[in-house]
Amino acid sequence: MGNPDKIARGCPANDRVGSCAKLNVYDWLFDVKNTANTDEIVEVRFKNTRKDYFRNVNGLVLKPGEMVAVEASPGHDIGMVSLVGDLVLKQMKRHKVTIVDGEMRKIYRIAKAVDLQKWEEAIASEHSTMLKARKLAEELQLNMKIGDVEFQGDKTKAIFYYIADERVDFRQLIRLYADTFRIRIEMRQIGARQEAARIGGIGPCGRELCCSSWITNFVSVTTNAARYQEISLNPQKLAGQCGKLKCCLNYELDGYIDAQKNFPPTHLQLETEKGNYNYLKADIFKGIFWYVKENNQPGGMIAVSVEKVKEIQLLNRSGKKIAQLTSENVVVAEPEAHNYHNSVGVESIERFDQEFKNRRKKRHKPVLTRKPNPQNEG
Repeated sequence: MGNPDKIARGCPANDRVGSCAKLNVYDWLFDVKNTANTDEIVEVRFKNTRKDYFRNVNGLVLKPGEMVAVEASPGHDIGMVSLVGDLVLKQMKRHKVTIVDGEMRKIYRIAKAVDLQKWEEAIASEHSTMLKARKLAEELQLNMKIGDVEFQGDKTKAIFYYIADERVDFRQLIRLYADTFRIRIEMRQIGARQEAARIGGIGPCGRELCCSSWITNFVSVTTNAARYQEISLNPQKLAGQCGKLKCCLNYELDGYIDAQKNFPPTHLQLETEKGNYNYLKADIFKGIFWYVKENNQPGGMIAVSVEKVKEIQLLNRSGKKIAQLTSENVVVAEPEAHNYHNSVGVESIERFDQEFKNRRKKRHKPVLTRKPNPQNEG
């Protein structure tokens, strides 16, 4: 059994529907009495990143981590309670809620052993079904990829997630799936980012992918986001695991745009009596532009403040030139020496180096001994 507080606030210890890090919510209202959510709406998580909201019409005492049988169309589905209480109403604003005949769907009961057994059998057949579905789509020569298959809890319906760059007529494919698998078929198109979110993984930052852990809607990312932030336009570094531009390029974009509102244009040369200078790069938050002389190597970079660049461009527009472009004093922060103070009595990691040095000191040259000559004996 896990810690009850941990189960109520974070990842449940008995997670049975996938990684708990996928769109997990920390319930910071777990110790506050439920006052706003009078209808007892509950958030239920299914496979991967699929979530939905249901009404607890039977007044069941539910906690995060419990498996429940919920209303589906048709039949019922099995999911895990991921959030209860007032915070559910705030989460509903971020997710799309399924409405049937103008009402939210209901929670039937806490899942029984029979329900869980049938649900686990359905999950066990998802991978083989996906592989078979891919072969059938390939035989029909459809330009699409079956990314995942998710069975409903009662094994009467399956959702086939597919990726396609253009519109696909899969009416014949649905009939073929229905005859082959003997279940109700639902085709749901997803994008490359959504597929990466469902699969999950670790990003280059060392953390769980944002699309799996907290992003619920995907905003378009363009190369202008990299240009505003002075990032090298290297497709291999800018692309995420989905093959698209990384979503994190938009995180600090507004700050960079605000900082550059009063910046002068960079495509204009700075004209001096000793030659013209071209823009090379910028330190945006320090307000410094770096220029290099025309037909010169980047080694002779000159740092000029934004205000100074405005003055020079204003003079150039009036037909005047400055005598010489000189570099301003730019303070470059040097890395501080890592003089760590051992305040908790932990041994220094340098002890391994010291032991290696001591072992080298202990090495002695081998003593050569002469073997006795039998002829000299006696």
